Amino acid sequence: MGERCCAAVVRVLVLQAAWALSGGQVRYSVPEEAKAGTVVGRLAQDLGLEAGEAEARRLRLVAPGRRASVEVSGASGALLVSSRLDREELCGKSAPCALRLEVLLERPLRVFHVQLEVTDINDNAPVFPAARKNLSIAESSVLGSRFPLEGASDADIGVNAQLTYTLSPSEHFSLDLHRSEEYRESLFLVLTKSLDRETIPVHQLVLTATDGGRPSLTGTMELVISVEDANDNAPQFNQSVYKVHLPESAAVGTLVARVNTTDPDLGSNGEVKFSVSNIFPEKGMNNFLLNAMTGEINLVGTVDYEEVRLYEIQIEARDKGTPSLSGHCKLVLEVLDVNDNAPEVLVTSLSVPVPEDASLGTVVALLSVSDRDSGENGRVRCWVWPASPFGLEATFAGSYSLVLREALDRERVSEYEVEVRAEDGGAPALRASRGLRVPVSDVNDNAPSFAQAVYTVLARENNAAGAELARLWARDPDEAANGRVSYSVWDGGLGVGGGGAGSSSSSGGSGWRPASSYVSVDAESGRLWALQPLDYEELQVLQFEVRAVDAGEPPLSGNATVQLFVLDENDNAPALLPPAGSAAEAGGVAAAAAWAVAGAGSESGTLWAWAAWGAPAGQVVAKIRAVDADSGYNAWLRYELWEPRGKGPFRVGLYSGEVSTARALDEADGPRQRLLIVVRDHGEPARSATATLSVSLLEAAEAALAAGSSAAAASSAVSRSAAGVELGAGAASAVTNVWLVVAICAVSSLFLLAVVLYGASRWAPRAAVLSAPGPTTLVCASEVGSWSYSQRHSRSLCVADGAAKSDLMVFSPNFPPPPPAPAAKDAQSEPSALVDTVSATAFLSSPTVPNASVHLGLQALPESGLRSHGLRQMSS
Repeated sequence: MGERCCAAVVRVLVLQAAWALSGGQVRYSVPEEAKAGTVVGRLAQDLGLEAGEAEARRLRLVAPGRRASVEVSGASGALLVSSRLDREELCGKSAPCALRLEVLLERPLRVFHVQLEVTDINDNAPVFPAARKNLSIAESSVLGSRFPLEGASDADIGVNAQLTYTLSPSEHFSLDLHRSEEYRESLFLVLTKSLDRETIPVHQLVLTATDGGRPSLTGTMELVISVEDANDNAPQFNQSVYKVHLPESAAVGTLVARVNTTDPDLGSNGEVKFSVSNIFPEKGMNNFLLNAMTGEINLVGTVDYEEVRLYEIQIEARDKGTPSLSGHCKLVLEVLDVNDNAPEVLVTSLSVPVPEDASLGTVVALLSVSDRDSGENGRVRCWVWPASPFGLEATFAGSYSLVLREALDRERVSEYEVEVRAEDGGAPALRASRGLRVPVSDVNDNAPSFAQAVYTVLARENNAAGAELARLWARDPDEAANGRVSYSVWDGGLGVGGGGAGSSSSSGGSGWRPASSYVSVDAESGRLWALQPLDYEELQVLQFEVRAVDAGEPPLSGNATVQLFVLDENDNAPALLPPAGSAAEAGGVAAAAAWAVAGAGSESGTLWAWAAWGAPAGQVVAKIRAVDADSGYNAWLRYELWEPRGKGPFRVGLYSGEVSTARALDEADGPRQRLLIVVRDHGEPARSATATLSVSLLEAAEAALAAGSSAAAASSAVSRSAAGVELGAGAASAVTNVWLVVAICAVSSLFLLAVVLYGASRWAPRAAVLSAPGPTTLVCASEVGSWSYSQRHSRSLCVADGAAKSDLMVFSPNFPPPPPAPAAKDAQSEPSALVDTVSATAFLSSPTVPNASVHLGLQALPESGLRSHGLRQMSS
């Protein structure tokens, strides 16, 4: 009867098997534990073979890798069970349990794929980990306390493995079962009534597990519950369930997790010790190690995703009280799969170098990407690193094109190291890469560029012809001929500044000269040479342009402005100036002095002055005026009394040139004093000039008369050489006879002169502005000496009220104007300029001489003297 029932079941299952001949595959289903000889399916008929053809063509079964437990009948061509089929042995907990078979058919040779599904029957009863479970529960446990129990396991699957639990009758305990679709069910023993250890010290219960099969099977475990006295605070985990992911490639010693508990008790009642109460599956006991003191769980074995995908570890934390209290948690460890095949990237075509002006979308390379894995592990994602300026475009499955997405610039990047990266969808993902070297070819798209738009070059005058002044360098980032630069001096629209006036004329008035007549540049190296010695007094600033041209097609060029400043050398000795237009100096009538250049019959180069006997010490009797064509310290003058040496009656201001009395004058000093004054500059080496001053000592009335005569002749002395006035013995006698008349005339003259000077200082213009189209060179003389000062921009000189004396001479700027037109050359005036005599007073504060008062007077020089310094005189 049982055999007929089994055969009927087989026939029903065979009739329910559907054809699935897609690509030569047949599907069958058979229950486990089917007896040997049970017909699984009519294989020959399902393959479309006629009777007897299966045996003639040698229809046979091939089961690679394992024992098939089925065979093909040679006579009938049916698929039969050949040995015991145990689904749990074949597939474990995997569902469905499918066996893949291959069927061979000869003449001609054909291969068919057969899938045999082994279905589960309820042939395994639930099994507890142990037949007996000992529990210790403190009598102080509160109602509702939960104690985890070790659930039973059933090797079957599906409904046959769904377990229900029952507990033998007890008024103190009940069961609580928590089911989860993701994890195994959790079974707890719940305290429903307070315990009394003195009444019932031990509770013995039976836990029964029943599966859902038909008929159902059961398993039991004895629970021995000991009631103990304990402290009243059990350790508490911060989580009831710990979820951890661990890759199957994790090394031994890896920290898997750390569990933490809190126990508010003190002393031994608060000291917690951890232990593993249960682990599922049991083979995990050898793979993990729990540190009893720290709660750290380390990997001590290896995990394999293909064998076990999920571990559940029940962890107990127990204090050291008497009796001890415990807390429990579950650690759910999920093993992550690791794929073992990395993607492969192959370059099938490469087109290099790429010109830097290539258009966007240009194809640089063709690539093929593949991965031998399947599913997510075989799904490959590709990209280019770095992303710019190339990108990948998919042409069809597994094929990509490396294309240009951004414009190239060879000067910025001449060669790209591109890496094509591929990553599969595994967890963790595996990567592969292929490096490509993409050089960029050059195009002449960059003009030569100088490091500076304006170069400032300093050169000392009197340099040797052919001396190197500077080295210019223009950068052209192009390569080969596109980056080969040649240099030249460009004269277009440029001129030369000279003569202290910023014009193109030299001291000889030779007119505008091109910059190439002064300097030259080496075409290859860019070195700047001087073609001739430079003269600061002729040329102070030379401004020109240097052009750099590359050898590309078409050629590109760049320009730089060069400003050549000539530095002064001390090559000019001081030159004495003619006397001032007025000989009156701030010192009173008694100290008035008259100046004149010696005329016929007198000693050449001798200057004359008069002083009155009795003049006090410090009285200014004369002033030596000199100028130096150099500038700076080379033009800073100092005055020294060379003769007579020793303690004479006169002294000379070191920097002002004022000759004053060193003591009161008396008749013992004689009628005349001859002074030899040396004027030196501060250059290295210093240059000098000498001046001879003859001072006549007279009575006060005679000195006043001589001063009046000198003032009357001052206007004519400016334009011509004046004869020295020397009083003889007869004239002195005549003046003595009329000294009263002379005294009256002198007092009247002084009063009139004082009124005129007061009016001139009162109503004179408060500011006089000197402006020129370029920098200004100042040669100044004051109490602190004479000096030369240059500025690159035009300056204004403002003269205000004051009461002191000095001299200020203004030279014209250095920057060159445009070259003069040939038609206007003769009519054009000389570009240098000097404002005519301006006499005013100003208060100037000097950092070295506090509250020093300086008189500003612009002295008009003879035109011949002005031309020697590159100056010209202008009418007022």
